[in-house]
Amino acid sequence: MFDALVKPSSKPPEPAKVPVATPSSTGKRGIVPKRRFQTGTFVKRGENWIGMWRIDVAQPDGTIKREQRSKTFVGMSERAARAAFQPILDHVNAASGAVPPVPKGAATLNTLIAEWQQQVGVTLKPSSLRAAKSHLRSHIKPSLGDCAFSELTAKRLQAFVTSLSNGRSRKTIENILLTLSSILSTARTWGYDVPKVSLSDLKLPQEIVRKTRCFTFREMQKIVHSGDEPLATICFVLSVTGMRIGEALALHVEDLDFKRKSISVRHSTYAGHIGTPKSKASAADLPMPATLESRLRTYMASGHYRKNSQGLLFSNRRGRPYSANKLREKKLRPLLAELGIPLGGFHAFRHAVASELIDSGAPITVVQAQLRHSDPRITLGLYGHVIPQSQRDAVSDLAARLGSQLLTEAGIADSAV
Repeated sequence: MFDALVKPSSKPPEPAKVPVATPSSTGKRGIVPKRRFQTGTFVKRGENWIGMWRIDVAQPDGTIKREQRSKTFVGMSERAARAAFQPILDHVNAASGAVPPVPKGAATLNTLIAEWQQQVGVTLKPSSLRAAKSHLRSHIKPSLGDCAFSELTAKRLQAFVTSLSNGRSRKTIENILLTLSSILSTARTWGYDVPKVSLSDLKLPQEIVRKTRCFTFREMQKIVHSGDEPLATICFVLSVTGMRIGEALALHVEDLDFKRKSISVRHSTYAGHIGTPKSKASAADLPMPATLESRLRTYMASGHYRKNSQGLLFSNRRGRPYSANKLREKKLRPLLAELGIPLGGFHAFRHAVASELIDSGAPITVVQAQLRHSDPRITLGLYGHVIPQSQRDAVSDLAARLGSQLLTEAGIADSAV
């Protein structure tokens, strides 16, 4: 629009030499950067309108001087001149990172966050709440907290995403945006006038696919055989059932049905506290193979099993559930280092179970049921790269037949010569 309204010979506005901001002196504390949002000065001289703004210019002696710049809009009406002047101000404010001041008394995102934490945050699972608090403290509040609701547009959120893209994965950015989206969605439900921006409106960095750590069958054998109790039995449960570590550590004795040969997943732990599983689909009964039954009976009859008031299958000296993080850092990782096995967490057992089941030819619906995914597409998305043995056999058979045919044809050709 600016190019269409001014003369072709006019040059674009000179960018600010010091994009940080205009410094302001605070006595003993020295110079403190202050980003000033400029609305500019607009005056008429003679027949022409003139727009004026200021930029910060670094001087040879290291000081900063604020200088005035101006642009004359020849032969334009006031409306057309103001329209041509606005892109200049947008450029200057964007270069300095300045945002419009929030009117006194206006509600900001910080206000909404405080209300959301009081009304909604307390209902979240401990792990979800901890993640949300981290997103708010480290990213959302510093960048967007002072924004009025009307400023939370697609353009403003895109700038936020771009600032996050430096050194952070797409998944991390998506998680931060999900926290923000939950807050803004709740605000709209409460009747606040907040712009509606969907994830599809924003451009996120390309996803970098990283190989998921997955224990091999032999590695699981070595871990279970060499580990101390109760780590060895915990790892055996994970290796056979594909449970999440939080679910295994939350198992109660009453969850073991030796008569029906099943294990009920009804709870999960986080930071030593017992809560519900990850999702509704995660609560289910899993088969208890004979070898797992034998292992559990042996463990419960040994001195490693500690009876406790909560009825936990695995409990620490205080009768509480183990912390997964402490168990990983103090027990699992030292054991892996001792065995010469590349480092991995407890979730590597879950990935191993899925891979082994798929490789053995189990239908994807069976794998889904064992892992308790709500949708088989989730299972396919996570383990679509696993090549079943049946597929390998079929391809090997095809290659063998094709190779045999080529050798036969080659022999016929040689004999003809």
